[in-house]
Amino acid sequence: MTRKSIIKPMLLSAVLATSTVGLTGCGYNSLQAQDEQVTAAWSEVVNQYQRRSDLVPNLVKVVQQYADQEQEVFTEVAQARSRAGSINITPEVLNDPQAMEQYAEAQAQMGGALSRLMAVSERYPELKSDALFQDLQAQLEGTENRITVARNRYIQEVQGYNTTVRQFPTNITAKVFGMDAKPNFSVDNEEAISTAPTVDFGE
Repeated sequence: MTRKSIIKPMLLSAVLATSTVGLTGCGYNSLQAQDEQVTAAWSEVVNQYQRRSDLVPNLVKVVQQYADQEQEVFTEVAQARSRAGSINITPEVLNDPQAMEQYAEAQAQMGGALSRLMAVSERYPELKSDALFQDLQAQLEGTENRITVARNRYIQEVQGYNTTVRQFPTNITAKVFGMDAKPNFSVDNEEAISTAPTVDFGE
């Protein structure tokens, strides 16, 4: 084995080691880790909104048994559910502010439609006392709480990621690798979707 053939692998190893240390020192690994955390947090937001959407057909079905004349409310709920389900924000498009805005607005409309559906029960005492309805009410309330927790976690993860993207020297690394700040829930849509549908049917 010649001296040249020994030196070459040693130089390659040194370059790789230096590059690794450089990437770590410039925040590349932190950015990647935070990006993954944002994606995971978003998946949980979507899961909880899907859970709420899955409750809707059962809610509508049990309400219709007692209040089949409330067709306008049922139509509104169906349209809102369809609209919310048609917008799919995957991790690949999480950087699109307009898509995020549309998703948040659709979920807010779904929440508003559910509130009106729940309000129907006030006019039907028999519905309020139905065991299945009470169970669905409890499930909806629990889901709204989970949505709040998941959304707040996502907001915090995005805030942490965006801070890293903008801070020196990681902002240079972010620019080099095309890692832009991510859109978050705006103040307006955050307030709208953080207002859970009214699910209190106590006397």
